[in-house]
Amino acid sequence: MRQQLRARQKGISFFGLIFVIAVLAAVGVVAAQAFPTVMEYQAILKAVNKAALENTVQGVKTSFDKAAQIDDIQSIGGKDLVITKEGDKVVVSFAYDKQIHMFGPAYLLLKYKGASNQSQR
Repeated sequence: MRQQLRARQKGISFFGLIFVIAVLAAVGVVAAQAFPTVMEYQAILKAVNKAALENTVQGVKTSFDKAAQIDDIQSIGGKDLVITKEGDKVVVSFAYDKQIHMFGPAYLLLKYKGASNQSQR
């Protein structure tokens, strides 16, 4: 009788449920800490695309620094931008690393890089 009852039971055990909840919580903590850096990256891309409309190196840096002040961008500044010219278009590129402290000696390293959108002009 007891074996017949177990054969019909389906679903997840209590320990399986606790394990799934623990994994989801760990993924949620990592995602919650990484989300602000992704938002900052999007703000940097927007500022770089706007700054690429300037014609001088100093103009690009000044325009980016103004946008960085408004959008509270702290990972990079105008001095960190790589400004080149391809044909008649100014191309602004950047790259930076963001470290997020997880626990103890463990860190999550995110590497961001991007460039201005050349098709905007």
